[in-house]
Amino acid sequence: MSVLENDSVKRVQTALADAGSEARVMELADTARSAKDAAASIGTELGSIVKSLVFTVGGQPVMALVSGDRNCREDQLPRVFNLKGDVKRADADAVKAATGFSIGGVAPVGMTGSMPVVIDVGLKRFETVYAAAGHPHCVFPTSAAELRRMTDGLISYAIASEA
Repeated sequence: MSVLENDSVKRVQTALADAGSEARVMELADTARSAKDAAASIGTELGSIVKSLVFTVGGQPVMALVSGDRNCREDQLPRVFNLKGDVKRADADAVKAATGFSIGGVAPVGMTGSMPVVIDVGLKRFETVYAAAGHPHCVFPTSAAELRRMTDGLISYAIASEA
């Protein structure tokens, strides 16, 4: 069975279609579990890979979509989301509970829950960016503008810094 038949991957493809996106999930021969792996598998620049990072701010799950060649500035998340409390990186169980996806395949669309999303302005450097699609061997091509539209995310200059 192709991983494109995986329930999580089908959920992402349905979310893309429901959002009016023409993007189609791509199955990769090699893993896309990390940004470096994804860039190598696709044959694209590291910066064009979207890292879907889940945190909690004061217990509230939030998602940061960060360019693969940049680091998330976790200290900026409370201000960006107008939340108070400690910032914690979500562990595997918390990520699965908040998104319905396992780490290595966390997609910014098709989540089982909803949470606020912030998008690194650094993704706008690329005409096409690639986001995880529910499985470590699946991604979908999109743009920073389409990600913003589909996630209702905020574009931010503050949440990422050069790696």
